[in-house]
Formats: sequence, structure tokens, C-alpha cells
Amino acid sequence: MLLFMDENAPRVRRRAVQLEWATNAWNAIEVFVTVTLGVLAGSLALIAFGLDSLIEVFASSVVIWHLRNTTPDPGDQRTHRSLRLIAAAFFVLGVYLVVASVRSLVLAERTGFSPLGIAFMTLTACVMFALATWKRRLARRLGSEPLDREAEVTYVDAALSTSIVVALVVNPLFGWWWADTAAALGIAVYAIYAGFASWRQGAPHELP
Repeated sequence: MLLFMDENAPRVRRRAVQLEWATNAWNAIEVFVTVTLGVLAGSLALIAFGLDSLIEVFASSVVIWHLRNTTPDPGDQRTHRSLRLIAAAFFVLGVYLVVASVRSLVLAERTGFSPLGIAFMTLTACVMFALATWKRRLARRLGSEPLDREAEVTYVDAALSTSIVVALVVNPLFGWWWADTAAALGIAVYAIYAGFASWRQGAPHELP
């Protein structure tokens, strides 16, 4: 649990909200770009990342709601609800990707080369790492668990975009047609794991 609270909390909170809106704006672009490129290249990983961007938009919106509501929160109920909502988003993404990945492996679907996809995902990795690092610092200053947890979602986005770049490169170089699907399956496994972690973190504290 984050216990430290910055004395300039109102200003830090406004900055955190601005970062979340910036994250939503970038993810809105990601949805259209990566899904389009994924369909054109037949890349499940790119399409999956576009869907992951929708989850990130939802998670960021939950944090915006949480940060902008400064009314008293008895028992941290609003915080727990926010963490549970973020957990639900992880579960939805994970289940979808498991089904889609298994289907792709069974049908042996092959991915086409996508230079634009590689370039965009490389740029996305840089942007997401920067946003995640900034948000985590603000979460520490605010003592905000939902913001800290959502920063992890952004870190995951950055790591996933990096793994997708690798998958898109090794497929045409080595003929590893399954690499793209394996990257998407990796997203699913981590999403489910992160969902359980967020759900446990969002459990109401027992009163003595």
C-alpha cells in the first residue's frame, strides 16, 4: 500500500489527471492504427494490442474518475472499487486473447510483414515507457494505489509493444509463423495474472 502523501497533492493530482487524458488520447490513436495494420498484415498480436489499448482507455478513465473525486471515501471503498474495475478489464482482455491465440495456432494462421507496424510499435514503446514512469512517480507522491496500478498497465503496454516488434521481425527473418501468436498469448497470460493481482489488491480491508 502506498502511504506517502505529497504536500502539493492538488497540483500533483491535476498533473496525474492530465497524464491519464494524454494516455487516453494516445491509446485512441493506437486502437485505429494497430487494428488496421493488424488486419492488413494478418497479425493477431497487432490486433490484440489494439484491443489492449481499449482496456487501457477504460483503466485510465477509472483512475481519472477516482482522482477527480475528492469527497471523503470511508473505508477506501472508492479505491477498492477502482482496483476491482481495473482487474475486470484485465480478465476480459486475457480471456479474449487466450481464445484468439488458440484459434490462430490451430489454424496455423501466418502473419505478413508490416514495416509500418514495426515503426509504430517502436514509437509506442517509447511513449508508453515515458508515460508509465511519470505516472508511477506521481502515484508515489499522491499515495494513490489505483494510479500506481494503472501505471503498471502502461508499463505492460510498453513491454507488449516491444515484444510485438520482435515477433514481427523474427517471422519474416526466420519463418517463425507462430511468434506473433505466441506474443499475443503472452499478453493473455500476463493480463490474467495482473487481473488477479488487482482483484486481491482491491479487496476491502478487514476491520479489527
